[in-house]
Amino acid sequence: MRKIKASSSYLKNQVRTNLAKAALSVFIFGILLFAVMFHSILNMQISLLDEVLLILLIAPAVAAYYYIHQYHIYNGGWQGEKQVARALSSSLSDDYVLINDLYLQGGGGDIDHVVLAPGGVFVLETKNWSGHINCNGDEWHRAGKRKFNSSPSHQVKRNAAKLKAILDNSSMRHLGIWVEGIVVITNRHAILHLNNPSVPVLKLSEVADYIKAHGGSRRIIREQLEAVGREIAKRKA
Repeated sequence: MRKIKASSSYLKNQVRTNLAKAALSVFIFGILLFAVMFHSILNMQISLLDEVLLILLIAPAVAAYYYIHQYHIYNGGWQGEKQVARALSSSLSDDYVLINDLYLQGGGGDIDHVVLAPGGVFVLETKNWSGHINCNGDEWHRAGKRKFNSSPSHQVKRNAAKLKAILDNSSMRHLGIWVEGIVVITNRHAILHLNNPSVPVLKLSEVADYIKAHGGSRRIIREQLEAVGREIAKRKA
C-alpha cells in the first residue's frame, strides 16, 4: 500500500502537550509540597503561610489529574490510529493509497485516515472505545452511561462530504468519484450494539475486506488515484 504524507499529527501533538503539562503540574506540586515541609520543619510548627501553601497545592494536583486524564484519552486515540494504519498497510496492495492525519483547510476537524481505492475514496473515523458501545442512528453511548460528547458517524459524514466537494470542484470531477465514510472501532474489547447506523461501523479486522468489496461502479486506475491523492494533499491546512 502506498502512502501520501499529509500528516497534521494532531493526536500526537495533543499527547505530548498534555504529558508536558501534567509533568509541569506535578513539578509545581512537588515544589510547593517541599516548601511547606521545609518551612514547617524549620519553624517546628505549621504557620499561616504553610496553610496557604497547602491550599495552593490543590491547584497543581487538580491540573495534574486533568492533564493525565487527557493524556490517556489522546494517547488511546493515537494508538488506535496507528493500529489502523498498520492493518491497512499490511492488508491492501499498491493499488491503494493511504493518507493519515489529514487536516483540511477551513477547519472541520482532523480526518484520521483517507483510503484511495480503485472503487473510490473511503474516509475513516477511528475510535479506541471499549466496553458495550451502542449506536442508534447517529447517537452513540456506552452501555449504562450518557451519550458521548460527539458522534463519530456525524463527524465522518461531514468529513466525507467535505472531501466529495473538494473532488467535485477540482480537475477530478469528471471521474465522479465515490466517497464513503466509515467508523472504525479499534479496541478488541469493544462489543458493538448497532441499530440502523447511518454509516458502516466496523471492527478493525473488517475494514480492509470492506474496502476491497465496496465502492462505486466506476473503477479508478492507479495514475488517477495518485492524482486524486495529490489534489487532496494540496488542501491540507
